[in-house]
Amino acid sequence: MTSYDTGDDAFDDALDDALDPAAMLALSREQQTKVNTSYAKPMVAMLASWAIAWGIGFLVLWSGIPENESPVFVPQPAATIIFALLIVGASVTCAVLGIRMNRGIRGSSNYAGAVYGATWSIASFGAAAVGVALLRAGMSSELAGLFFPAIYSLVVGIIYLAGAAIWRDKGQLILGVWIIAVGSIAPFFGYPGNFLLMSILGGGGFAVGAVALAVGLASSRKKVSRG
Repeated sequence: MTSYDTGDDAFDDALDDALDPAAMLALSREQQTKVNTSYAKPMVAMLASWAIAWGIGFLVLWSGIPENESPVFVPQPAATIIFALLIVGASVTCAVLGIRMNRGIRGSSNYAGAVYGATWSIASFGAAAVGVALLRAGMSSELAGLFFPAIYSLVVGIIYLAGAAIWRDKGQLILGVWIIAVGSIAPFFGYPGNFLLMSILGGGGFAVGAVALAVGLASSRKKVSRG
């Protein structure tokens, strides 16, 4: 290790520490952990919000169909309102967290986070507008029950694929592909069977993603704390 003598012992010690490869590596790891945490923490909340919205929302919709003989029956108007509130809540949560995800980081990352967050609201509104237009054009309620879950699955899946490209996150890539697959397969199960499939496989997929990311985040924190 090269030592620089400036005549000031305190300054020399600080300079040596700054040039210490081990200290520089530790600092680099600490900074990378902070960046990862600033990304992972809001992402866990986003995944959890969708797990709740899809897991509970689609299950409530399914239970609102009398023919299903669900052990818990929810009147269809109430089920629709509950589902809509859950989806809107998850969309708003993702929009806010996405915009704030890279706050404090200047440059392209901050811009990407802002656009990513805004995309949730923009894409969701666009999908809803198309659905309303089809309803006005004569689309039946049963067909609407197939269309809306499928279109929102495509929207959500594509947004996660975009997130995977922005942050080079394989987890978002896998989740995006999974959600698109679930949304594409669900209509083949007919109405209202698609609701149950979306609840189990869609909501379950988000729940698994949230747990996996939370475990990974906790593990990385432990590694840093151990030095």
